[in-house]
Amino acid sequence: MFAPPTAKVRDLGRQRYEPVWRAMQAFTDARDEATPDELWLVEHDPVFTLGQAGKPEHVLMPGDIPVLHVDRGGQVTYHGPGQIVLYPLLDLRRLKVGVREYVCRIEQAIIDTLGDWNIEAVRREGAPGVYVAGAKIAALGIRVRRGCTFHGLAFNIAMDLSPFQRINPCGFEGLQVTSLVDLGGPSGLDAVKPALVGHVAAQFGLEVEPAPPPTL
Repeated sequence: MFAPPTAKVRDLGRQRYEPVWRAMQAFTDARDEATPDELWLVEHDPVFTLGQAGKPEHVLMPGDIPVLHVDRGGQVTYHGPGQIVLYPLLDLRRLKVGVREYVCRIEQAIIDTLGDWNIEAVRREGAPGVYVAGAKIAALGIRVRRGCTFHGLAFNIAMDLSPFQRINPCGFEGLQVTSLVDLGGPSGLDAVKPALVGHVAAQFGLEVEPAPPPTL
């Protein structure tokens, strides 16, 4: 009987953005066709990240929050406490999944997670991410190198949303953002992480196993 591929789930806790970014790059550069996939969960210290083609003018008033130019797609977004960031480190060639389908499956995993709390969410054509009643609750920014993914998704759970007012989120002026707790969902990240990991794993036919966090 065919055994589904295994993905290691690593919870990094709260971390600065750059060391995790560099560790993702190093993992992706070092992996080969036999390297198991991994899912990294992290909560970042406050930071604005600007994608490869990101326009600096979308960063309106960064103030005391650092701005990092990074090697993912997309424009500017905010990461901070109370947000689940999940980095799928997947070999798309091995999974036989194209990039567009990968994005759709990640979005669907978030939609399904919200559905666990009876919250109806949708994707939006031309604007990757997940939306509830027109407000963005999760952002996507990905990179694929040699068929392998890094970067990933940011899911607002219970966070101070005011820093989003200092940017044009994902390059859209006036885009409203929301969070799970504002929609009646739980405020604790630990209540949501297993559901999100489970839905991501289901989208890609993965069995998950816990593993210690990487060395940063």
